[in-house]
Amino acid sequence: MLKAAVIGLGDISKIHIPIIQENPNVELVAVCDIDEALKDAVPGVHFYTDYHVMIEEEELDCVHVCLPHYLHLHATKACVEKGIHVLQEKPLALNTEEGLELVKLEAEHPDVKICICFQNRYNETFETLQEIAASGTYGKVIGVKGLVTWFRPKNYYDVKPWRGMMEYAGGGVMINQSIHTLDLMHLLGGEIKELKGTISNLLDYGIEVEDTATAHIKYKNGATGLFFATNANFGNSSVELQVVLEKAKFTIKDSILTRLNEDGIKERMVEDAKMPGSKFYYGASHMKLINQFYSSIANNTSDYVHVKDALPSIQIIDAIRTSSELNKEIKLEV
Repeated sequence: MLKAAVIGLGDISKIHIPIIQENPNVELVAVCDIDEALKDAVPGVHFYTDYHVMIEEEELDCVHVCLPHYLHLHATKACVEKGIHVLQEKPLALNTEEGLELVKLEAEHPDVKICICFQNRYNETFETLQEIAASGTYGKVIGVKGLVTWFRPKNYYDVKPWRGMMEYAGGGVMINQSIHTLDLMHLLGGEIKELKGTISNLLDYGIEVEDTATAHIKYKNGATGLFFATNANFGNSSVELQVVLEKAKFTIKDSILTRLNEDGIKERMVEDAKMPGSKFYYGASHMKLINQFYSSIANNTSDYVHVKDALPSIQIIDAIRTSSELNKEIKLEV
């Protein structure tokens, strides 16, 4: 029986904790949060307010890091240096510099596994689309489009001010809401040669981070990409991911993968499992990712999202920000 703990009892921990508790091969033994009012939030487990104390006192196999972005590097490093496997929520880090520190940490501790929570890689629609694109059946990839049109009220930042501060969040809509889409666009399009991007704020919230971002991407294989994300929509619309191949067009929207056939009719191919509740746009693949990681720990395999796999998403975000600041195309090796 693997023993697990969770650091951070915010919104995303409510996804992780039930999955841990439902896994028959894992026991949740401890949780940690600086808010002592949460000491009874998870009955039957030890509660800590300092994760350094928790990892010293508990015999742990895996820790879930569900903290604000600026704490990811520090908490993950503390656990890994104690020989504890880590399942860390996205983003990988605040920026590329911190991301490279985690890459180095992963390399220095080859026996300790660090999984980054890019659960949308495990959506049935994306797995099918990735297989189709890689097969060559419909020719090579010509274009990739990713659209994220969501809404966040001012209260979203007022309740947790760190979300609106560059020092603590590392960005806004790119790093917080649409990083999964950038990750999937990179997987589908391949290595990126250069991009030009813009960031801006359409809502007058007085925050430091962007609420809207765009980018035109040139992939090394000759394909082009268009990325658009905003938190200034009227509500949370479905993420759209589209791939144009030489002989067909495929679109994921409303959690359904469709192919546009020769007659201009959309053929339904596969639909994602849905997570109950209002935050349907989270997707339902946290369970697949988390359980697969525990299987990797138990069987000592490497079938999970490594630090090095998650680094490109941060490099792309940094490049879009730099491109916007300099108002020019940025070359990058991602």
